Amino acid sequence: MKKIVALVSVLALCVSLLPLSGALAAQEVVNVFNCYDYMDETVFDIFEQETGIHVNKMYYTGNEDMMVQVRVSPGAYDVVFPSDYSVERMISENMLAEINMENVPNLKNLLPGLLNLDYDPENKYSVPFMWGTVGILYNTKLVDDPVDSWGILWNEKYADSIFMIDNVRDTMGLVLKYLGYSMNTREVTELKAATDKLIEQKPLVKAYYVDETKDKMVANEAALAVVYSGDALYSMDLNEDLAYAVPMEGSNVWIDSMVIPATAKHKENAEKLINFLCRPDIAQMNCEYIRYSSPNAAAIELMGEEYTGNATINPPQEVIDRCEFFHDIPDKYLTLYNSFWGQVKNAR
Repeated sequence: MKKIVALVSVLALCVSLLPLSGALAAQEVVNVFNCYDYMDETVFDIFEQETGIHVNKMYYTGNEDMMVQVRVSPGAYDVVFPSDYSVERMISENMLAEINMENVPNLKNLLPGLLNLDYDPENKYSVPFMWGTVGILYNTKLVDDPVDSWGILWNEKYADSIFMIDNVRDTMGLVLKYLGYSMNTREVTELKAATDKLIEQKPLVKAYYVDETKDKMVANEAALAVVYSGDALYSMDLNEDLAYAVPMEGSNVWIDSMVIPATAKHKENAEKLINFLCRPDIAQMNCEYIRYSSPNAAAIELMGEEYTGNATINPPQEVIDRCEFFHDIPDKYLTLYNSFWGQVKNAR
């Protein structure tokens, strides 16, 4: 009888602890939603070892896809990595939680010039993760003209040897810049002019790609490609004949940030992860893996001349000055952009 009573007591104790154990287990995870291969995932192993917080990793293909998933799956994600204009949209739709910056002391390591920008003027909702530019990656053995203007993408000499980005904002944006307009225009006549220019170029284009471009340029499959600076650097590391330029007309400069959805279930764990990713040695690991520009001044100091002497990853101020950030475009104008982009993609 004593054994039975003891057993019942133990079972009762276990049952009473079950909800608590479940609650504790729920607190010891953080759900990360990011683009594929946009993190040195070794850092997650380090984070788990140091904190005991397990990282659940999930992936999306782009900003628009990410926002849809965050809307339709409340509570599923704790840390997300949107671009600047998407941060602006998510703030306007009350999709983001304010970050308790007291829990992110490593924010002190970030470059002041990348904080408090228009898309999050008080840096209440976002912490910069990576930044970069959009430009032209070219093969110096296949291109014998100066690569200093977007105009080279209309040179018939390079027909069927040009890769363009399969993204409405990036591709429409560069043409708008080439024509002397803002990358954020809402003017129908300007968007129509950009559309006509892209349709004119269509016979010269080998393909519209995003992630595939960097490896295809390494393999010498085209002479010219519109790419993000980090992809350019990746390709240049593997093929010494490749070079990168930001055209004189200007381009897009962008920042991808870390944010916490308003519906996040593990906000404190999310803040711990964001703080961890702002640690200099961890930021260095990510920069050297991803090959985009780091917003972390302390990490840049660790990387030294290898970083500061590389104009692709550390562009001079004169390049930045002729570039422009994307801003969120209201739905009625975004529909217009997509309509014009459809005309380009369907043109023969």
